[in-house]
Amino acid sequence: MALERELSVYRKKLPELAGDEGKYVLIHGDELVDAYGTYEDALKEGYRRFGLEPFLVQQIQAAQQVQFISRLVDPSCRTSLSK
Repeated sequence: MALERELSVYRKKLPELAGDEGKYVLIHGDELVDAYGTYEDALKEGYRRFGLEPFLVQQIQAAQQVQFISRLVDPSCRTSLSK
């Protein structure tokens, strides 16, 4: 899974990050780089330091919200799966 290592680092460090809740943390590999006031600041620093290598920018939240994204499907374009 993409960014699995970075997500694991985030979960492990979350109790230590409680004082920065609401900020955005930048993680690359096993390195927690820093916390930033905005998503844009963390993202800029990630691209500056790591270029196109994968890195994670995650908002620090004690309770993570589950995001549900569904595809918008045009009913007229249905495939015949039930046949």
